[in-house]
Amino acid sequence: MALGLNALLVAAANAAAPAAAAQARPATHAAVDWRAIPWGDYLVNWAAALVIVLVGMWLAKRISLGLERALTRARVESTLSSFLRNVAYAALLVLVFVSALTKIGVPATSVATVLGAAGLAVGLALKDSLSNIASGVMLIILRPMRDGDHVVAGGQEGIVDEIRIFQTSIRAFDQRVITLPNSTITSGPIINYSTLPTRRLEITVGVGYDDDLKQAQALLLGLAQRNPHLLKEPAPFVQVTNLSESTVDLMVFAYALNGEFGNAKSTMLESIRNELLEKGLSIPYPQRDLHVYHHDADGRPLAELLAKSVTDDGDVGPPGKPLAKGN
Repeated sequence: MALGLNALLVAAANAAAPAAAAQARPATHAAVDWRAIPWGDYLVNWAAALVIVLVGMWLAKRISLGLERALTRARVESTLSSFLRNVAYAALLVLVFVSALTKIGVPATSVATVLGAAGLAVGLALKDSLSNIASGVMLIILRPMRDGDHVVAGGQEGIVDEIRIFQTSIRAFDQRVITLPNSTITSGPIINYSTLPTRRLEITVGVGYDDDLKQAQALLLGLAQRNPHLLKEPAPFVQVTNLSESTVDLMVFAYALNGEFGNAKSTMLESIRNELLEKGLSIPYPQRDLHVYHHDADGRPLAELLAKSVTDDGDVGPPGKPLAKGN
């Protein structure tokens, strides 16, 4: 009887086990209760984030434009003002979007990590462009040259057309437009002929060793003083600068306005040439002295040496006995 009761209890337990498992399974894999989600809070946060983006973009634009107007009133270079406006606008947009993402529940540390990684990747990919940007900012702030200046920069000479953040345009005198990366310009010397209102003219004139140097100096000085394109102050002067192989070199130093420099140089060269010839002074050409000797170092006549060299070649021999040439 006891054995029969025990068998009934075991069978009942085995039958109840699947039912208990079936009741426990929904507890571990329960369906999402959509009614328990705070939809109202999510909607409010997303709406607030959208408002932050729209208002933030409007404020960023207004603030950046206000900054540009303030810099313009402060007489800051227009290119620099535009660049700083764009930088300020971009920084404000980043702040706006970070605030919006934080409002909808994205952690600020995660956003900062993503922005840092993206900035590093962009910096490595655009390192040359960033170098040009840094050089452009230096050119705009330090102002070694401005639009319209006559410069020699990056191995090129011409008039500066426009200085931009990445590159600078120079108009050559043969009407070529040369675009130079800003890093190329700042890595070398910049010669600016337009910084000062005047420019010194230097012309080298060679006269013969037999000419009167005092007369030549007085003649050149008089030409510089009478030239209408040259300034009276600082006064022009003439100096002896070199004793060359064929000439005694005199240099004329005079000053002209930047706009008159080309005309001053051209008229001076023309008048110097004409005046020197009219006054009987020479403009020597380069020359060499050739000395011909009729004997060698041992005193033997050159004719004998020439005859011997011809004989050694086998072309000429004693009369009646022509030389046999070897195979």
